[in-house]
Amino acid sequence: MNPMDMMQIAGRINIFKQQHPKFGMFLSKISGDGIKEGDVLEIKYKSVEGKEIVSNIKLTNDDIESFDMLKELRR
Repeated sequence: MNPMDMMQIAGRINIFKQQHPKFGMFLSKISGDGIKEGDVLEIKYKSVEGKEIVSNIKLTNDDIESFDMLKELRR
């Protein structure tokens, strides 16, 4: 990935963090509780029209490493 793309991604992450501060707190909370392989993360989408879609993922060690990387980006 070229440096300009990385700068754009970093900028978008900062915008997301400003607009959704509770998400960062959520990530800190679950990682602080010691997430581990096999834990399940459930995601729910709800449109303004009321349509809902729910999905979940069973966390792998790679997922946990990604969460740790995101946590480091917050600092």
